[in-house]
Parts: sequence; structure tokens; C-alpha cells
Amino acid sequence: MSATVSPGSRRRRNWSWLRGTAIALVTLVFALPIVWMFAAAFKTNVQVTDPSVGLWFSPTLENFRGIVEDGQILRSMGNSLMIGLISTVLSAVIAVPAAWAVGRFQMHRTGSLILVARIVPAISLLVPWYYLFAQMGLVGSYTVLILSHMFVSVPLIMWIMISFFAGLPVELEEAARTDGLSAFGAFWRISLPLAAPGTATASLLAFVFSWNNFMFALVFADDSTQTVPVALFNFISYASTDWGGLMAAATLITVPVVLAAVVGQKYLVAGLTSGASKG
Repeated sequence: MSATVSPGSRRRRNWSWLRGTAIALVTLVFALPIVWMFAAAFKTNVQVTDPSVGLWFSPTLENFRGIVEDGQILRSMGNSLMIGLISTVLSAVIAVPAAWAVGRFQMHRTGSLILVARIVPAISLLVPWYYLFAQMGLVGSYTVLILSHMFVSVPLIMWIMISFFAGLPVELEEAARTDGLSAFGAFWRISLPLAAPGTATASLLAFVFSWNNFMFALVFADDSTQTVPVALFNFISYASTDWGGLMAAATLITVPVVLAAVVGQKYLVAGLTSGASKG
């Protein structure tokens, strides 16, 4: 005697199948360029430009050997890592307490100004910035790159963190104030630890922005301070493109961001879900 399947169970089964298919298709669309990049890093330039060569080929390490021996990509990765870490830490030091003040004391006008600063196109500021930094003798230095990245990172971190602090129960800070803590002490010992997932999420996003930023480094950096996006651009010339070296370099510079995402995955997921529930 066969069991009958209810219409509700059938609908749930069909919806589950459709959802799984949609997830698989989206994953394939996003993963395919990464797989192609990784495979092309082990191909010669002829194989990269040959449509008949798919994923079955004889791999070579010449592309990686060439960029390591040249050393420019490794120096640029060091520059990007240093600039990204310093700009992210300084931005968090400035933005997190400011976000607490805006969220806790309902500074709506200040929040609107932060949003304006967040949506202003940074390219519109490159000319006045270049003039000012050139007058100060900072063009080509690490300082100008850190400051330019902070212009975007500070509003980004602050805008993300405002909702976290606004969603924390004010009674916790009031209890801490009753026990003798100052306003900043309540923030430091109560609110900041509770907002750790949000701080990790915002800092990771700010670091990824700094690592991937091309425009600021192209304008303000020189040969000794250039970052990885500019170093990748050097593989493209007027006459030809070193596709194998470009893909090998792109594979190398993807590793730190992937590692940061894997290490901070717990905080990233917690921060995103917490921000969604507290918005």
C-alpha cells in the first residue's frame, strides 16, 4: 500500500529543488571566472588565448616563477598589506567611537552627513587632493595612500556600526554608569565588546576595499609604493598582454583576501545577521 504525498509536501519538495538549482546556478556563475583565472595561471600565453584549450592541459609554473623572480608583485603585496592594515585600524579607531556617539545619542543630522560623505564619488576629489598633497610633498608616499583610503573607510565603518550601537540595550550602559563608570568607560567595557562582530565585519570590508582600490594608488603612488592593482595593470601594454603572468599575479593577490574571509567568517556572518536584525 503506497503512501500518498500531500500537496503541501509536494510544493515544499518542488520549492526545495528550485532553490537548490538556483543556488547551484548562482554559484557556478560566480565561481567560473575564478576557476578560469586559476587554470590560466598555469597555462602559457598561447594556451590562454586558444579557445580549444579548456581545463585539460599540461600545467606550467613558469608564470609564478617569473613574477616571483621579478619581485614587483611581492613588493606590491607588502605595500597593499601595510596600507590596508594601517588605514583599517586607524579608521576603526576613529569611526567606531563616533558611530557609538551617533547611535546612542540619536545624532540624525550627523548620520545624514556621514551618508553624504559615503556616497560622494571619490574621483571628484582626486584633483584637489593631488594639488594639496603635492604642495605638502606627500605624493608618492605611504601617508597619502593611507589618508585617501581612510576617506572611504571611516564613513564605511561608521555607517555600518551605527545600527549596531543603536540596537544595543541602553539599560546595560545605564547600569554600568550606576556602578561608577563614565560614559566612555561604559562604551569601552560594555558596548564595544558586544559590538565586536559588527566591528570585525566593517573592518574586513574596509580592508577588502583598501586591498582592491586602484584609482588612489594609480594617482598618488610611485614605483616604490604602488599597490597590487597597479602592479597588475603593468602586465597590460599597448602591444600585448602577458595573460599568463597576469593570471598568476591575480591568483597570488587573491589569497590574502580569501584567507582573511575564511579566518573572519564567524564574525562576518554574525555581524551581517546581527546588523540585519538590528537595523
